[in-house]
Amino acid sequence: MFERVLVANRGEIALRIIRACRELGVKSVAVYSEADIDSMHVQLADEAVCIGSGPSSESYLKPDRIIAAAEITEADAIHPGYGFLSENARFAEICESCNIKFIGPSAEVIRTMGDKNTARATAAANGVPATPGSDGILSGVEEGKKVAAEVGYPVMIKATAGGGGRGMRPALNEEEFESQYNAASQEAIACFGNGDCYIEKFVLNPHHIEFQVLGDSHGNYINLGERDCSMQRRNQKIIEECPSPLISEELRKRMGEASVSLISAIDYQNAGTIEYLVDENATDFYFMEMNTRIQVEHPVTEEVMGCELIKEQIRIASGMPMSEHVLEASPRGHSIECRINAEDPYNNFTPSPGTIDLWYAPGGKGVRVDTHVYSGYTVPPYYDSMIAKLIVTASSREVAIARMKRALSEFRITGIKTTIPFQQEIIDHPDFINGTYDIAWVGKFLEEKAAE
Repeated sequence: MFERVLVANRGEIALRIIRACRELGVKSVAVYSEADIDSMHVQLADEAVCIGSGPSSESYLKPDRIIAAAEITEADAIHPGYGFLSENARFAEICESCNIKFIGPSAEVIRTMGDKNTARATAAANGVPATPGSDGILSGVEEGKKVAAEVGYPVMIKATAGGGGRGMRPALNEEEFESQYNAASQEAIACFGNGDCYIEKFVLNPHHIEFQVLGDSHGNYINLGERDCSMQRRNQKIIEECPSPLISEELRKRMGEASVSLISAIDYQNAGTIEYLVDENATDFYFMEMNTRIQVEHPVTEEVMGCELIKEQIRIASGMPMSEHVLEASPRGHSIECRINAEDPYNNFTPSPGTIDLWYAPGGKGVRVDTHVYSGYTVPPYYDSMIAKLIVTASSREVAIARMKRALSEFRITGIKTTIPFQQEIIDHPDFINGTYDIAWVGKFLEEKAAE
């Protein structure tokens, strides 16, 4: 086991990793920007090192500063969390060259599965269904139009280096293809420095289902079930649940087997997520991408499967096998997560940074709140707007929904706007209660509200 782990992240995931380290008897090192000096992850780590000013480009995205902090504190491993450098193959290579263990898969695997076009080809080669699309990266708009005509509209234009919903645009017909292609490419250049794009057939009214996978260096490859992430706005998830209310046991089995087949073929070691589109009839599924890191929504899997994924990440990276209870895990109950963002949901979800005057989180049986903020904390303007994850777990989906309604009603946050009122509307909506929503649901719901 490691002696000291540096956490190359911020916010709730950094605090989550620090807590896991403490329970494993491992010392933790926090890195932080000047804007995060008052964050709880800085206060609760065994050591903390400032690595730059507020903007992430001057702090959390600086590999040299993170490596320097690890060397100064004699950290023997780095946990990247999610976002920032978590799927940066070059950073994983730098860690290895400095004899610091990167808590994640190998750089080669990150590179293979991080390029969406290569990932699609790898998935297809290992029997995982994929949507029809371009054979590799497109040379430009004209080739894109030709491929789109062959595949048939509508199509989805995707940046090969995209992520987090960025660098993705639908083209419903040839007339709008060029503008959508250019928009996707330009956004990808701005966000990732790479504007290369490919095309997939656009599946109408799909559901977004992802499978949690784990692999270790002892030949163990497993899936820990699925999460339904269809409740999203502009490709950004709002509410997630486990298990999905949509898919059958037969489909669950097929998707789980496909997921394990893929990670065993690439010798995947550590935690990862394979994302799929499921058609509106819930009969067929198609590979979208693989995230070679821990996901924001991993707590719902933890609650249903009775495991702690961050601890397993650290164990696997240290060379240990997965815990026996994880290898033998089976689902129990139902879990729902609401991402609480500092945004104004009734003003086009405008970010709402500022000082939190009052913070009172809900509690009680089956209620979990993962957060790094508190009363008096100032939400900085530089980062993702998520300030907490509210997770509820119960014996059934019906009880979990009732518990989430209760927990959201108890949550008190003043001084900033949050997404809580909007999530209360969703949770109370018949479509959510019945589990009949898809990835387009939020957009349609907002259009209806605007027309009222």
